[in-house]
Amino acid sequence: MDYMSQSNQAEGPPAKKILIVDDEPDVLSYLEMLLQDCGYETLTARNGKEALEILRKEKPDLVTLDISMPEASGTRFYKEVKTDPELASTPVFIVTAVTGYGGDKYGYEKFISHRRLVPAPEAFFPKPIDREEFISAVKERLAA
Repeated sequence: MDYMSQSNQAEGPPAKKILIVDDEPDVLSYLEMLLQDCGYETLTARNGKEALEILRKEKPDLVTLDISMPEASGTRFYKEVKTDPELASTPVFIVTAVTGYGGDKYGYEKFISHRRLVPAPEAFFPKPIDREEFISAVKERLAA
């Protein structure tokens, strides 16, 4: 398995761990840098299959998830996580360029929120993400 775990955390309590799932290297790097600059430990996966393995092994505190990926789409990964009793409580933030028809950037959020088999994601961010809004939501979700 080929994944990275890094943190810029100084001495003190352990950093919260965030799994970033995206098949675009530039997006992975950007989100990693953004989250590490805020003191979070990051793990990365390039597809849903790899992400599921990391999630089961590392038990991150939060997952950021792209939808359109090879080898197990983000939608399939999301459904597997939210229907597995051991993983279902893991918060998932969807970060995707897959939006909606007619230019509705929240179209996918509406679609997934109306699925009866799985609960709605904890947050949704269309790409390009609003950096301040994203970090604020991460901090709020992981504050505890």
